[in-house]
Amino acid sequence: MKHLLSSTAFLVLNKQLAKQIGLHEAVLLADLISKEEYFIANGMTDGWFFNTLDNIEADTTLTPFMQRKCLKTLKKHKIIEVKRKGVPAKNYFKINEQQVVKILNNLKSTKCTTINKNKETIITNKYFNRPTLEELKDYCLERQNNVDAEAFIDFYDSKDWKIGKNKMKDWKAAVRTWERRETKRPTMSKLDAQINAWTDAKKLL
Repeated sequence: MKHLLSSTAFLVLNKQLAKQIGLHEAVLLADLISKEEYFIANGMTDGWFFNTLDNIEADTTLTPFMQRKCLKTLKKHKIIEVKRKGVPAKNYFKINEQQVVKILNNLKSTKCTTINKNKETIITNKYFNRPTLEELKDYCLERQNNVDAEAFIDFYDSKDWKIGKNKMKDWKAAVRTWERRETKRPTMSKLDAQINAWTDAKKLL
């Protein structure tokens, strides 16, 4: 759903959302969604990403004062969470996708749906879709790496497609990490040992 509200070249606003939360708030949300997608593409897995007042103003023309006002409204509607951390301190954001869908559909329940021409569509988390073996092989071929696609899928199937305790958001980023690990690490780590164990076990089947 959220990718429909953002673009790298321009801002795409949902009119219904703008009517419910305000035009400036919808502009800010669309910009934050674009930034979130950038961080997801670069390996962000916990939903938290940062942006600065200056960057937001450059992308949206919203002044810092207007941004603070919009953020107050977005937090009131529980659409985003904001926290400051780091040195120097930066604003970190987390977008509540299900709350956006709920507002769009005027629903009070936690089940998020949209109604279109009497057809009900269930909206699910768009962060991650498990790749097929063919998709994975095609991507590895495109990158010309030596990643064993079957071992990769077997390994993350066993992990329920989690990285640590968090659900994977971008399998392509995980492939690139796996790729760098194989080429850069001179010694075998615990994860490397698990990967090798998977590969060796497959050879015995």
